[in-house]
Amino acid sequence: MKPVSPYSGLPDRQFWRKEPGIVEPALFDPVHNVPFRIGPDDRIVTAGSCFAQHVARYLNNSGYHHLVTEQAHPLMGEPIARTFNYGTFSARYGNLYTARQLRQLLLRAHGAFEPVEKSWPKGGGGRVVDPFRPQIQPHGFVSEAELLVDREQHFRAIREAIRTMDIFVFTLGLTEGWADRRDGAVYPLAPGVAGGVYTPELVAFKNFDLAETVEDMQFSLDYIRQINPNVRIILTVSPVPLNATFEDRHVFQSTTLSKAVLRLAADEMTKRFSHCLYFPSYEVITAPHVRGAYFGPDCREVVEEGVSHVMGLFFKHFTTGGQKTIAPKVQDNPDVAVHLDAMGRAIDMLCDEEAITNE
Repeated sequence: MKPVSPYSGLPDRQFWRKEPGIVEPALFDPVHNVPFRIGPDDRIVTAGSCFAQHVARYLNNSGYHHLVTEQAHPLMGEPIARTFNYGTFSARYGNLYTARQLRQLLLRAHGAFEPVEKSWPKGGGGRVVDPFRPQIQPHGFVSEAELLVDREQHFRAIREAIRTMDIFVFTLGLTEGWADRRDGAVYPLAPGVAGGVYTPELVAFKNFDLAETVEDMQFSLDYIRQINPNVRIILTVSPVPLNATFEDRHVFQSTTLSKAVLRLAADEMTKRFSHCLYFPSYEVITAPHVRGAYFGPDCREVVEEGVSHVMGLFFKHFTTGGQKTIAPKVQDNPDVAVHLDAMGRAIDMLCDEEAITNE
């Protein structure tokens, strides 16, 4: 018999009403067609926006190999090392919000681009911050010379990570940024927010459109594959809304436009590159199925329950170990609650956008 309609016999996942997450949000699972799995020995490099830090955190606690090539000195100790953001990502590059930041970081690390701006002043006493990772070093560097030495070590760590990784997980976060008018170098924050001095003659607001974002991602993934042809790539989009927009419109409008651009760019990359997948963390957190429960009271911060749902799906579909319980229930262990609260505060401090306040 001929099918009644072209939709006859399609899998349940392709019909809204057949989604079990409508009745039970914890069952919401929009992941399918994953052609490769991550083994415990695969070296995984993480980068991107603030939400990517959750991926790194769960990998660190899961027994999988989160590759960290920029290590703290052993005498520093774990608490201090964490304060200085060692292990937050695979290297101390901080938040890479835009595709242009990723592109330029790859070029800078491999000596193909040297921005005009070397450092920004941080308060008095000659202290400076790195314009491209302004909050990576608590209280900044004592001098530009110290910053430049640290940066060279940082670049070596990036080159090692790119060369030796098996899996690259990149979370796209924003389309808005600030660019140096002299050479186009893009910063995660405008000067004046967390160091530096805002000088309109030297820096300009930039909101990358879809074509620019696709071009930057194409360049970056091509660049990475030239160095490491066998790397497998997982792209995600951060569900965290913009903290502020410089566009003359409501911040929520800017958020929806930015996320749409990033989602389309990620989809385009999966079509252009083999072994390049999209993981729908954005969809899990923002889906109507969960009825807003995965955002905190500020309607922006993603709560631990939401992160646990996302990472449970990640381990279920992308790893050889299948479903894993990584984060204990907070209500069952007061010590865990304290730990997660402290971790949440640490993660907030690493989100450069959080430094933008209502002036």
